[in-house]
Amino acid sequence: MAKRPVFVAKEVYPYYEVVEVEFDFYPGFAISQKQKSIAALHKSYRALYLGLKVLEISTKSPNDLGVSLSAFNLPITTGGKVISLECAFQGGKRFEKGGPYIDIYDMKPWSAKKDSRLKESGELIAFVFQDEVFSIEPKDFFYNWIYIKAMCEHRDYLYELQEYTAFTDIEFNPNKSINCQAKAIAIAVGLSKSGLLQECIADKYKFLDVVYEMREFVTYEQMNLF
Repeated sequence: MAKRPVFVAKEVYPYYEVVEVEFDFYPGFAISQKQKSIAALHKSYRALYLGLKVLEISTKSPNDLGVSLSAFNLPITTGGKVISLECAFQGGKRFEKGGPYIDIYDMKPWSAKKDSRLKESGELIAFVFQDEVFSIEPKDFFYNWIYIKAMCEHRDYLYELQEYTAFTDIEFNPNKSINCQAKAIAIAVGLSKSGLLQECIADKYKFLDVVYEMREFVTYEQMNLF
């Protein structure tokens, strides 16, 4: 048995809810094993919440929409070219001793994630995207913002997501990782249902204020720009 979080979209702050679900886990790296675990996780969740639809967001998803929304596959436009969300995230990291390494934008997403410079350049101090600097706090702020921004470039995805209430990522373990594509999707759906999505994704300070309730941080950072 194993436990994994299921992220449920909500129309009010913080726009998602985490439900920890216990399920039968099938070890192994084969996609067939991953999909058995996904099916077991979803079955356990639906047993608790009858009638609610859940979608796996990963390259292992049995649903084409879930595969398309994986960070490895989700495209985002920057500098006149289209790159994967994973490359945008990894290539946007600024460290004490270097970065951002924007040549990562041109890599395959699995290579981008393993680039040695990401571990050899000291402490992470900021993120940069389209010449805009993002704080590393809250820890999943930049990932959630850029992920949702990428998703909003594809209206058909957002439309299809409306039929789902909850989202999972079988690879995500909260004891080992911070960023989660299923959580980002849940926030996006929650913001969409509340009518706040467009203004939040257009302004990182609005996103911080609405999603993280960090009005004091927003005011402080804005004051320090002048």
